[in-house]
Amino acid sequence: MRSHFNLDVCLTDYLSSIFLTFINILMKFTNTGIIAALFLFSIFLTERATAQNKSIALSSINPHYFTYKGKPSLLITSAEHYGSVLNLDFDYAKYLNELSAKGLNLTRVFTGAYVEPAGSFSISANTLAPAANRFICPWKRSTITGYQLGGNKFDLSQWDEAYFSRLKDFLSQAKKRGIIVELTFFCPFYEDSQWKISPMNHINNINNLGTMDRESVYTLKPTNNLLPVQTALVKKIISELRDYPNLIYEICNEPYFGGVTLEWQHQVASVIKDAEKGFNNPHLISQNIANNSKKIENPNPAVSVFNFHYAIPAAVKENYALDKVIGDNETGFQGTADEAYRTQAWLFIMAGGGLYNNLDYSFATGKEDGSYSYPSSQPGGGNAELRRQLGYLKRFVESFKFIHMHPDLSFVKEKSSAETQIQGLAEPGKQYGLYLYGKEKKEIELDLPVGTYHQAWLNTLTGVLKKDAPFKHNGGRIQLKVPTYTKEIALRIIRKN
Repeated sequence: MRSHFNLDVCLTDYLSSIFLTFINILMKFTNTGIIAALFLFSIFLTERATAQNKSIALSSINPHYFTYKGKPSLLITSAEHYGSVLNLDFDYAKYLNELSAKGLNLTRVFTGAYVEPAGSFSISANTLAPAANRFICPWKRSTITGYQLGGNKFDLSQWDEAYFSRLKDFLSQAKKRGIIVELTFFCPFYEDSQWKISPMNHINNINNLGTMDRESVYTLKPTNNLLPVQTALVKKIISELRDYPNLIYEICNEPYFGGVTLEWQHQVASVIKDAEKGFNNPHLISQNIANNSKKIENPNPAVSVFNFHYAIPAAVKENYALDKVIGDNETGFQGTADEAYRTQAWLFIMAGGGLYNNLDYSFATGKEDGSYSYPSSQPGGGNAELRRQLGYLKRFVESFKFIHMHPDLSFVKEKSSAETQIQGLAEPGKQYGLYLYGKEKKEIELDLPVGTYHQAWLNTLTGVLKKDAPFKHNGGRIQLKVPTYTKEIALRIIRKN
């Protein structure tokens, strides 16, 4: 049997139906039963409303994943280059519509403490590089001309309420579409050209702040006279966004460049935690660790999401014992073809990752639907078809009761090799998921306990799900035939008894 893959598991709705059935039984008896049923129903509605408004959090069942609106959740997307809010020409409603239409549920956004000049990193139509006089940030413009990107300089002691209105509307629009926003407070200045246009640079503000070199901006050095400004920015944003549940705060993008110190990152994390102490629904904090992979030593207890860029499965394996979400929240520099980023997503998520964000360059000002045709020199890829394929990945994992699954390849008798990479998730004895990438196989040998199993093979490029007939197994090793495929395929096995 073949079908287009479209299966969601909703534990909350299942439990709701059981609860409502129980209430109906109560109401068939006495008046007392009716009163009791109404009382229980009011409690149920209150609890459900509370779950709907609660901030995204780590799952208490399996903290390698999230919980949001009372449901287990993982975050997968292919998102624009972080300029949705700071670029006044960018129509973020149209952009968010495209993410939602493809079944994706995450975006990442910079605050405006960092902005890029046109041409940075050879990016064409860079959303993080607004046109002249079209840049907006948290700080209000002064009456003095001279900002490097056009218009007046900034007053770092005053807030621009138009910016916060735009930021809050962005969060609201994302919330309506079920999209989580990872808001990144700061970003290092990779080159002098970026520091030269930052509002924090003394040449761009009227406060005579930011007179240091770019590699001292995110440190606790005595020469960093911007620390009070940075602290005030974090507190202001937290105050403005306290009631948005679809929000994760990231300390700093790629702090392993530009002189950013670990001590400064810990300081920002402390500011976030202290500012949210009285909140009913505090937000998660994420920290960007490294490119590719790195074992995290002495993790900050305030951090719940540890992000990598251009991540490999080893990033999950090395840090899985932390019992926190491990994310890959930026891709790129592997050409413009879809395969590199699609397979990176599958290998990472099927290794136990809980967050994936492909950096998608097909989103541009005027092309917020993701239809921009970028040149071959672009440092990454992205397009509607890749977004659709990442949606297949998300729905594949969600077709399991994935909150009970962990990285596990013990049931696979053939391991990864130079020819074929294999990643898998399992709840032993109940459900198994596999992803194969590389040399095509005609059979795969598994070791499963006795039982009756349903198996289905997913074409990860087309979303077509081939459901094979259920099979009974007496336990031990079994050879499964693999459908014809090209380079990659995914397998779902669910035990029925």
